[in-house]
Amino acid sequence: MASTFTNLLYQIVYSTKYRQPTIAVEWQPDLYDYIGGLIRERDGINLQIGGMPDHIHVFAKLSPKLAIMDVLRDIKALSCKWVNDRGLLTERFEWQVGYGAFSVSHSNVDTLRNYIQNQAKHHERKSFKAEFLQLLKRHGIDFDLTYVFEEEHIG
Repeated sequence: MASTFTNLLYQIVYSTKYRQPTIAVEWQPDLYDYIGGLIRERDGINLQIGGMPDHIHVFAKLSPKLAIMDVLRDIKALSCKWVNDRGLLTERFEWQVGYGAFSVSHSNVDTLRNYIQNQAKHHERKSFKAEFLQLLKRHGIDFDLTYVFEEEHIG
């Protein structure tokens, strides 16, 4: 072939540290806009961002030039800095260490956008933990529950 063609669509899901509900409704849209800008700076296309106070869903078309782990490392680090530099919380804002990244078929674009747009309604019936475990199972990802969620250790 004379050219390279890709359509690398991902649903990326990660939570706040210990799934604390620290993303406030007042500044959530600005955070999502900032993350969308970070995706564009890395030659990606933001297709939809949404979530809840304790987690985020990023639906994006990513460039084949960059490894997804590098893109996510940058997005998570820079968005933490963005929140903390603005003093939006009394405590330090952090994301969990890991993330879930799931490939998305082009035929499911509208369904996933709708799903992300309706997170509040969806989470009336299902917790983030249940949602994330369902995503892992649906995508055939083997996991040990011991290592899926970071837990706060007090002591």
